[in-house]
Amino acid sequence: MEALQTDIRAEFEPAFAGGKQRSRRSPVSLDAKLGRGGLDRTLCRVTDLSRQGARISSYSAMKKDASIWLTLPGIGQIAATVRWADDFCAGCQFDEPLPDYQFDMLVAVGRA
Repeated sequence: MEALQTDIRAEFEPAFAGGKQRSRRSPVSLDAKLGRGGLDRTLCRVTDLSRQGARISSYSAMKKDASIWLTLPGIGQIAATVRWADDFCAGCQFDEPLPDYQFDMLVAVGRA
């Protein structure tokens, strides 16, 4: 029996132009808060940071596509959207990217 030879070709196109991550990411350890003022705030930890978003760990479950307020040290409240969530860890995208000087300051504090 003769083996059938198949020529399979496909073109590769990334899902996002320029790659999924548009800026450098930095591992950090920053204490932060979720929620907007008052008693509805909960502590969380930022473990990864970019100008566009962050990975956060919290004791509160988060849901994909939820709008959140994240209070970062030395920056204040930032509006963000949860892009993925897995138990008590989530990745969020900031509504507005962090300016370079704020990103650099948070990375320096988070690595200290």
